[in-house]
Amino acid sequence: MKFIEEVVVEEFLPTVRSMLAEDLRERGLTQREVADALGISQSAVSKYAHGDVARHGRVVADERVRKLVERVGEGLASGDMSPVASLVEIEVLIRQLEEGDLLAELHEGAMPALAAADVEFSVHDPDSGLRERESVLASVRRGLRTLTNASGFAGLIPNVGANVAECLPDAASVDDVAAVPGRLVDVKGRAMVPGEPEFGVSEHVATVLLAAREAGATARAAVNLRYDPDLVAALGESHPAIEFDAERPTRDAVADAVAGHDPEGRTTDTLVLHQTGAVGVEPIVYVLAPAAPEAARIARELV
Repeated sequence: MKFIEEVVVEEFLPTVRSMLAEDLRERGLTQREVADALGISQSAVSKYAHGDVARHGRVVADERVRKLVERVGEGLASGDMSPVASLVEIEVLIRQLEEGDLLAELHEGAMPALAAADVEFSVHDPDSGLRERESVLASVRRGLRTLTNASGFAGLIPNVGANVAECLPDAASVDDVAAVPGRLVDVKGRAMVPGEPEFGVSEHVATVLLAAREAGATARAAVNLRYDPDLVAALGESHPAIEFDAERPTRDAVADAVAGHDPEGRTTDTLVLHQTGAVGVEPIVYVLAPAAPEAARIARELV
C-alpha cells in the first residue's frame, strides 16, 4: 500500500526543491541564502547542486512545474514572495496534480490497482484564501519597491507620511486591506519603509479605498501623496480627479464624492481623490488603481 502523499514526499518534493535550489543559485543567491529561502540545510543545498539528489524525469519535464519553479524562484530572489506564499503556490500545484493528473498517474504507477478501480475521489480543494492574501501582500511589496527605488519620491510624501495599500477582492473592512505598518517617511531625501506589509494596519488610506469601492469604484489599491494643485492637475489629465470635503467624516465624504462624480453608476478602476485640508487636517492626494504596482507607477511618473 502506498499513499499519494508518499509519492509527493519521495518523488515530487525532492525534485522541486532541487530545481528551486538550482534556480536560486543561478539568480546569484549564496548557498546560505538558498538554504534560508527553502528552509533546508546548507548540506542539502550542496547535495542538490552536485546532483546527489535524484530528480524524477516526468516532474522535471512538466511545463507547469517548470513555470512554478521559475515564478517561485523569481519571487523568493526579489523578495516579492514570502516563504509562506511560495509554500502555498507549491501546495496548490500539488493538489491540482493529484486530481487525475501527473501525481495521480505516478500514484497509479506505484499502486496499479488504483488504475483498475472504477472510482473517482477528490484529495484536496486547491482554492485557498491564504494564497489570495499572500498574493495581495506580494503586490504591495512590488508597489513599495517601485516607489522606494524612484529617485525623488520622498519629496511627494506628506507630513503625515505615505502608505501603499491593496485590498482583497471582497474587502469589507480595514482588516481586508494590506499596507505598511506605520507609514513611509522622508528621511534625508529617502523614503523609508518601517516594516513588512500586513493586513489591518492602515486606518486612513484603507478607509479612503474602501469608501471609494462602496461608491462604485473598482480600484483595489491606493497610494497617498503630498497635496499640490499642479500635481492634481497633472494627474487629472489622464485620470478622473475628484475632490472630497476634509471637514466631513472621511468615509462619508469620499463615498459621496465618488458617487456624485458618477451619477450613472459606472465603475472606475483608476482615479485621483484629493482634499484641500481643514483645521488640523493636512491636504492629501490619493491615487487609486487596480493594484499597488500600478498605483505606485502612476505616482512615480510625477517625480
